[in-house]
Amino acid sequence: KWKSLYRIQGERKRIMKETCSKYKSNNRRIITPYHVSRIFVEDKYRVLYCEVPKAGCSNWKRVLMVLNGLASSTKDIQHNTVHYGNYLKRLDGFDHKGIYHRLNTYTKMLFIREPFEKLVSAFRDKFEHPNNYYHPVFGKAIISRYRVNATKEALRTGSGVKFKEFIQYLLDVHRPVGMDIHWDHVNRLCSPCLIDYDFVGKFESMEEDANFFLHLIGAPQNLTFPKFKDRHSNEERTTTKITQQYFAQLSPSQRQQSYDFYYMDYLMFNYSKP
Repeated sequence: KWKSLYRIQGERKRIMKETCSKYKSNNRRIITPYHVSRIFVEDKYRVLYCEVPKAGCSNWKRVLMVLNGLASSTKDIQHNTVHYGNYLKRLDGFDHKGIYHRLNTYTKMLFIREPFEKLVSAFRDKFEHPNNYYHPVFGKAIISRYRVNATKEALRTGSGVKFKEFIQYLLDVHRPVGMDIHWDHVNRLCSPCLIDYDFVGKFESMEEDANFFLHLIGAPQNLTFPKFKDRHSNEERTTTKITQQYFAQLSPSQRQQSYDFYYMDYLMFNYSKP
C-alpha cells in the first residue's frame, strides 16, 4: 500500500514540475514573504503546510495544532479557534534566514481539490449562509454591478447573490472587489513553481493521503485525520453532482471561461476537464 502511495506522489510531483517548466519562467525568482504568506509552520515535526481553503484546511490546522502540543485531540478544537485563534505561526512571520532554513529542511505539503468543486463549495459557504463579511463586502458589489433592477433590500444587504452573478464577478477583469483566497488559484496561493513541495495531497483521496503523510512525518500513531465536516455540518458536502447542478446555470461560454480561469490548476494537478 505504501509503495503505491509513494508512486502516486512521485507522479503528482512530476506533473507539477513539468507544467511549471513548460508554462512558468519564474524558477529563478527570489522567494519573498508574500510567496509564503499562506504557509503554516509546525516546528516540532518540521512541517510546512500551504493552506488551500475548501480542501480540508480547517482539519489540517487542527492536526498541526495537535502535533504542536496545543491540543490533545482534533475533536476538542472549535472552528473559530482554528481560524481566528492565531495559534499557528505563518512562515512570513520569520526573518529571511528563518524562512529559508525551514523551506530547505522541513517537509512541505499542500492539499488541493478539483477546481470547480472547490469553487462551488466556497460559493455555498460564503453566499448561501448568513455571513457578515462576504455579503456586505462582496455581495453588495456583485449585486449592484451584475443584477439588472436589483431591489433596494438586495443592494443594502448584499444577500442572495446568484451563482451566475458570482461567476460574472469572477471572470470580470475589472472586478468591483478584489480576489479572495477562497476562489484564488492554488498556483497563486502556494507558488508551487517556486516552492518545491514534498507532498501533494488531494481532497478526493483525503483520508488515504492524509494518513500516509502523517505516517511519513512520524506522527503519533493515534493521530488520524478527522473526518468531520466543519461548517454547516447538516448540509451535504459539495460533490461532483452538486457542482454540475450549479454549472448547469451558466452558458457554455461562461463554463469554458471558468475552465480557462482555472486552467493552470487543472493542468498542474492533473484534473481532467469537467
